[in-house]
Amino acid sequence: MSNDYPSPQDVLKQALTSHDAVTISFSGAEDVVLIDMACNISDAVDVFCLDTGRLHPETYRYIERVRDYYGIEISLLSPDPAALQALVKGKGLFSFYEDGHQECCGIRKIEPLTRHLVNYDAWITGQRQDQSPTRSALPQRQVDTAFSDDRRDLIKYNPLSAWSSARVWQYIRGNDVPYNELHDQGFVSIGCEPCTRRIGPNEHERAGRWWWEEATKRECGLHVINLDNDSAAGGTS
Repeated sequence: MSNDYPSPQDVLKQALTSHDAVTISFSGAEDVVLIDMACNISDAVDVFCLDTGRLHPETYRYIERVRDYYGIEISLLSPDPAALQALVKGKGLFSFYEDGHQECCGIRKIEPLTRHLVNYDAWITGQRQDQSPTRSALPQRQVDTAFSDDRRDLIKYNPLSAWSSARVWQYIRGNDVPYNELHDQGFVSIGCEPCTRRIGPNEHERAGRWWWEEATKRECGLHVINLDNDSAAGGTS
């Protein structure tokens, strides 16, 4: 990690002590590293996971393993049943292969996340700069304009922004942190089952996500501000 960046632990401590209500996003390897670090900083760690209804069975088992390992509650956020039913009834279960993943992600991820984040001043994610072209300018702290409102600016922390995948896995192995068993089967970046595949030799780690779409557009909406280079670079590290 660059010496120009504070340590992830320092960023986490700032996040957890500077706001009244902070929540940590959990789904993958980076996120569990943050949970491990956060549990060493605070006894009150608020964690959520987006339960899209399309996750791998291994991922559901992993959520329970992390819950038990750290003795924490993990809030599972589900999509609105009426909106989901309308999408599936009108367009089927795999419409995203034809017209892009944004509509499905909007219902299964963005709307539940929006409902969740209105209760918080800040949230913490495991994004890294080298994960995709849309994240290359990612700061460790930024105003999340996508989920802010008239009441407050929502602050988004990306403590692992400057870390590499190798550094993440060094931490996981060195600290005996639990991880999704799919990683041992060739999966690197793991999302919903229909939109995630194993990657081949020399493929980028995000090549297995929405692989039928152009790489510079592969944001589901959770981190849509990354598509705006000015927003992505506007925070402080």
